[in-house]
Amino acid sequence: MTHHHEPALDALGQPLTSVTHTHDGHTHTHVHAVVADGPAPRLHVQGTFLPSGEVRDAWIVDGTLTFDRVSDAVTIATGAWIMPGLVDAHCHIGAGPDGGAADHETTQRQALTDRDAGTLLVRDAGSPADTRWIDEREDLPKIIRAGQHIARTKRYIRNLGVEIEPDQLVDEVRTQARAGDGWVKIVGDWIDREVGDLTPWWPAEVAAEAIEAAHAEGARITAHCFDERSVTELVDAGIDGIEHGTGLDDDTIATMAERGVALVPTLFNIETFPEIAAAADGKFPVYAAHMRALHARRFETIGKAVDAGVPVYAGTDAGVSLPHGILPNELDLLAKVGGAEFALGAASWRAREWLGEDALGEGSSADLVVFAEDPRVNLAIVREPIAVILRGRVVR
Repeated sequence: MTHHHEPALDALGQPLTSVTHTHDGHTHTHVHAVVADGPAPRLHVQGTFLPSGEVRDAWIVDGTLTFDRVSDAVTIATGAWIMPGLVDAHCHIGAGPDGGAADHETTQRQALTDRDAGTLLVRDAGSPADTRWIDEREDLPKIIRAGQHIARTKRYIRNLGVEIEPDQLVDEVRTQARAGDGWVKIVGDWIDREVGDLTPWWPAEVAAEAIEAAHAEGARITAHCFDERSVTELVDAGIDGIEHGTGLDDDTIATMAERGVALVPTLFNIETFPEIAAAADGKFPVYAAHMRALHARRFETIGKAVDAGVPVYAGTDAGVSLPHGILPNELDLLAKVGGAEFALGAASWRAREWLGEDALGEGSSADLVVFAEDPRVNLAIVREPIAVILRGRVVR
């Protein structure tokens, strides 16, 4: 399978650097460019558009997509597979390894690493840093923020969250709703060192009032939940989303499916549970056993949610302890419970619709990834895009 490519121009009209090579019987051209100020180039791509599977031509003009022919555009790829830009729905750009705010250089590197992996839209599920400056950068992914984590005092990762007690939850939810981009994130449970196991943090009636407060501010609210009890209580209280969700039972899954409560399982993060358990064995054996049990049934739990029709989206939990740019790893794990096309939708077109962002339609922002093979057949090709195009510019 050979794909035809012509030299493209960058935003200043200079040739993009490209390298063509062949492996596994396929010829690929990788296009490299540095985003510059000035108008975006006029580009052309042709191939199979996902998720529709329709083969068509598309042009990129002034940073937007059109299906009306443009005579002077430069062809990036033909015979390719073209998807809306990838979405990491649980990420922490701006969080440093100590849980505190990362410096400007580190934050930029995190955003670029995610972008170069094809992630062009991020739902930042809590960050201690002010990352609004990223909004001014045409070469960095779009971020939809959830403000800062809301956690219990001295019971969570140091420096990462706003630490409060239950009687402060409602007011803090209002504060973070105003600080974010339509989302609020609370931490629903964590290890209680006095109990020696995971415990819920917020009384059910307080959580319900906080959820109502978020909605009154025009925000959706989601919660970190490992434990069985916390996730049940918060779903019953009317929460909009669950992060991780390892403690889900059949009844709570059914409620989520009925109400359209979103689940972002962060399966790559759940892979770390055995390490967490091993570190806790000496002092907290009950907690360690609990984490191992949650890990052991992770695919069964998330698989039940998928089968029940719970809206499931891809998120890496990158930041603090996990590196950025690992969305393809999350797709591999999601594919184990729903198949490759399900995983791709969870990290692209379905996630964009959920977050209120364009996919690939007439006049939409030209945020797309281009592959030399069908990623529904060969999911590994997600790691090798021909091109990553952000706001109409080739950035990889």
